[in-house]
Amino acid sequence: MRTLLIAACAWLACSTPAPVPAGPAQGDGKWRPVGREPQPAPHHAVTISFVGTNDLHGALERLPLFAGFVANLRAARAADGGGVVLLDGGDMFQGTLESNLAEGADVVRAYNQIGYAGVAIGNHEFDYGPVGPAVTVTGPGDDPRGALKARAVEARFPFLASNIVDEATGSRILWPNMPGSALVEIAGVKVGLIGASTESTPYTTMPANFAGLRIAPPAHAIAEQSVMLRAHGAEVIAATMHIGAGCKDFDHPDDDSSCEKDEELFRLLHDLPHGAVDLIVGGHTHAGIAHRLDGVAVIESFSSGHAFGRIDVQIGEDGKVADVRIHRPHRICQNDKPGNPAAIAACQPRDYEGKPGVPEPEVQKIVDAALARAGQRRLEKLGVVLTDVVRKAHSAESPEGNLFCDLMLEARPDAQVAMTNGGGLRADLPPGALTYGELFEALPFDNRFAIVDVTGKDLRTMVTSNLSHGGGILSWGGLTAKARCKAGKLDVQIQVRGKPLDDNAGYKLATSDFLASGGDGVIGRLKLPEGSIHVTDIIIREAVTDVLRSWKGTPRATIDPAQLYSATRQRLDYQGKRPLECAQGAARGSPAGQGARRGGAQPSARASEEPQ
Repeated sequence: MRTLLIAACAWLACSTPAPVPAGPAQGDGKWRPVGREPQPAPHHAVTISFVGTNDLHGALERLPLFAGFVANLRAARAADGGGVVLLDGGDMFQGTLESNLAEGADVVRAYNQIGYAGVAIGNHEFDYGPVGPAVTVTGPGDDPRGALKARAVEARFPFLASNIVDEATGSRILWPNMPGSALVEIAGVKVGLIGASTESTPYTTMPANFAGLRIAPPAHAIAEQSVMLRAHGAEVIAATMHIGAGCKDFDHPDDDSSCEKDEELFRLLHDLPHGAVDLIVGGHTHAGIAHRLDGVAVIESFSSGHAFGRIDVQIGEDGKVADVRIHRPHRICQNDKPGNPAAIAACQPRDYEGKPGVPEPEVQKIVDAALARAGQRRLEKLGVVLTDVVRKAHSAESPEGNLFCDLMLEARPDAQVAMTNGGGLRADLPPGALTYGELFEALPFDNRFAIVDVTGKDLRTMVTSNLSHGGGILSWGGLTAKARCKAGKLDVQIQVRGKPLDDNAGYKLATSDFLASGGDGVIGRLKLPEGSIHVTDIIIREAVTDVLRSWKGTPRATIDPAQLYSATRQRLDYQGKRPLECAQGAARGSPAGQGARRGGAQPSARASEEPQ
C-alpha cells in the first residue's frame, strides 16, 4: 500500500507536508510524492473491501479477535487479487483504564499492527489535553492538544482532519500526520481517504482543550478534498468521519425508513455534492448503519468494539466503480446482546470468510501488556455489591445517573443539588461485586468537581430547557421535578431536598468542570455572574470511589437499582418522551400530539442502540 498524504494547501499551491507511512504495505511499500507515482498497470476487475470501526473508546480487549477477522478477510481478498482498506470513525481512546493510563498509546500500537489506513478525529480525542496526568493546561509549556498530537506522530496511518480549523490562521490545522486527506494505492486502485469531525466537537469535549480551534462545515471541507483527490487520480473516495446517525433494519440497505433522518449525517449528505464520495464510515452516535443513503454507501457499527462494518467495492476493467455491496454490522461475539455485551472471556466469535475467528497473536501481546499495566487497580473490589445491572441512559433518566448524582452529593455535602449529563455515563455497572475497572468504564473522564452558585431560577431554566429539548438527559441529585402541560404551556414543579424551589434563593450545585466550563451548553447559556463557578482539583470518579469504599460493611453496601429508578420512582416525572411540547387545546396535564396515548410529550424517535 502506498499512502500519499495531501494537505488542503497543496491544492492552493502551498507546501505539502512530508508523506507519513500508513500501515503494512500491500503494494510495493514505497512512498512517493503526489504526482510522481509510476503509471498504474492496465486495470482488471478487482474487489476492495472497506472495513469500518468507530467509537472504540479504549476497548482494547476486543481488538485481537477483530484483527483475526480482518486477517481472514485479507486472505480472501489476496486469493481473488483484491485488497482491504481499514478505517476508523474516531473516538478511539477515551473510555477504559487500560487505555487511559497511556493516553491511548496502546490503541495506536494495536491499530498499527492491524494495519489501519486512516482514522477520523472524534470529539473525545481532545479529552486528554496535554501529555501527562493533567487534563487541561497547568503551565506555560503545556500544549492543550499535546496528547492527541503525540498519538498522531506514533501512528503509521494518518489522522484525517479536513474540517478542524486554526482560528488564528483561518486555515485547516497543519499538525504532524494530520492531513485533510490521503491517497493510497491498493491492488492497483487509487483510493482517496478524507476525514471529518462532528460540528458538536467544541462543546462535547473539554472546552479548554479545543480553545483556539473551530469546526468548519464538513460537507464543504469534504467536497474540497474530493476535488483534489479526483485530480490526483482517485478512482474511489472513502470518507471516514465522526459524524453519524442510526438505523434499525439492516436487511434492506436501500430502505432508510428505519433511520434517524434528523441527525448530522443526513444534513451532511444533503449538502455534499453528488459523487464527492463513494462511501462513508461514520461514528459518534454509537448506532448501527449499513445503508445506501442519498446514493452513498454508509456504515457505522455501534461502539466499544462490539461490531465492525464492511463495504465491498468492485472496480471494473475500465477503472470505474461497477458494484457496491453493503454488509450488515458483524458482531465480534455472536452471544453479544444489545446493551449487554459478552465478557471477552465468554465471547463466542462467529466464523468469518469461511474460517474461525481467532485472536491475532501480535495484537494480543499489545493488549495483554496494557492490561498488565492496569494491574490490580483494575480488579480492586470496592466493597459494594449490585443486586442487578445498573443501567445507564443517554436521553432518559436512569438508575446509574441517579446513583452517581447521589454519590456526588455525599462527596460534596456543601452542595444542595448535583447534576451530571447523559453523555458522561459510558457503561452499565454489572451485577455483583463492583470493581474499580468497572466503575472506571462507567466514569472514564477525569472531570473535576465544580461547585456552581446558582439561583432557583437558574435551576428551573436548566431543568425546563432540558425537558423541552432532545439529546442528552440531565441527571439530578437532591432535586425532583414534575412537568405537565397547562393551558398550552409547560408547567414544571420542582423541589429541592423535599421543599419547593425558591426562584430567588441561592443554591450550590455540584457538577463537573466539563459542564461548568460550557460543555453541552448547559451552564454557559445561564450567563452567571463572574466568580460563580469554583473548580476544584478533586476528580469526581475518585471521590465517588472513596464514598463507595466507605459503605463497605454497612447496609448501604448492597445497591438495588430498583431503589434508584423505576416507573414508580422517578426524579423527573413527565409523560411521554423528550422533547416535551405543549400546544393550545391539549388536554390539561397532557403534552400535545400523542394521539391514542392521550398523554406524554411528542416523542423524538431515536434509533441509536448505544447513544454517545
